[in-house]
Amino acid sequence: MQAITAPSTTPIPGQYWQWRGHKVYYVKAGEQQLQRPSLLLVHGFGASTDHWRKNISELCQDFQVFAIDLLGFGRSAKPKLDYSGDLWRDQLHDFINEIIGEKAVLVGNSLGGYACLSVAAQYPESAAGVVLLNSAGPFNEQPTAEPEALQTQIQPPKQKSGLQKMLGGGVKWMFKQPLSQFLLFQYVRQRWVIRQTLEKVYLDKSAITDQLVEEIYRPAYDAGAFDVFVSVFSTPQGEKVDVLLKQLTCPLLLLWGEADPWMNAKERSRKFRQYYPQLQEHFLSAGHCPHDEIPSRVNSLLRDWVLEQ
Repeated sequence: MQAITAPSTTPIPGQYWQWRGHKVYYVKAGEQQLQRPSLLLVHGFGASTDHWRKNISELCQDFQVFAIDLLGFGRSAKPKLDYSGDLWRDQLHDFINEIIGEKAVLVGNSLGGYACLSVAAQYPESAAGVVLLNSAGPFNEQPTAEPEALQTQIQPPKQKSGLQKMLGGGVKWMFKQPLSQFLLFQYVRQRWVIRQTLEKVYLDKSAITDQLVEEIYRPAYDAGAFDVFVSVFSTPQGEKVDVLLKQLTCPLLLLWGEADPWMNAKERSRKFRQYYPQLQEHFLSAGHCPHDEIPSRVNSLLRDWVLEQ
């Protein structure tokens, strides 16, 4: 029987891959296993491979594990491009083909979950399965909303901040103005704002460490980070979730942190089931990032599900 150890909080050193002329950072751990697919872990908005540090250290005992920084985030390059779900979908698809070399189980949180779903639905030859943790992305019947990134960096929509109240109905117009974009970016990347945002979306406040804050803070001061921020707000984000689910053919696992104030887990679960009833799911006592709050529980559920496929 395998001994249970606490997940490590030390990030594993990574390396770079050249994609479309840009440096993309990734981490690799564990050995390739016969009859077991590799895992590819994909972070959410503003995060990086560091956000998976507690998961990599455990999962690499049973799987070959990769984690990647999406272009524009973490230690990856931040060129001036149109950042969209389609761009990140293509990045992940090419990474699987060129670096992993076989179908992988894609595991994504928030914005990363949407990118993973896009790969699995539109490039099925790359995906052995998909695991979504509080995955972002709109359904067709939802009214057009501000990008998930905006909600992530300011406040949950249910609890409007003073900034949101002040902006009121002019919020979309304001965010298209260069000065407004610059001032907002300067605001959201401050350490105290990052910590305050995490405190709203983590159920277990003890998981919000100085290390976590620093891992989000550091890339926000890289050259090009402002251009990424602006582009995420202005570029169309890709196909709707219900359309992707209709195209999906591989196994799907949903892990919901049901204390997430940014999304109604039960309501989103119902919509996912409407379009992909054969999925499996678990509701967990956690917020928006269950993999970081309760890593051992998430690792166990993920491991068991992959081995059952």
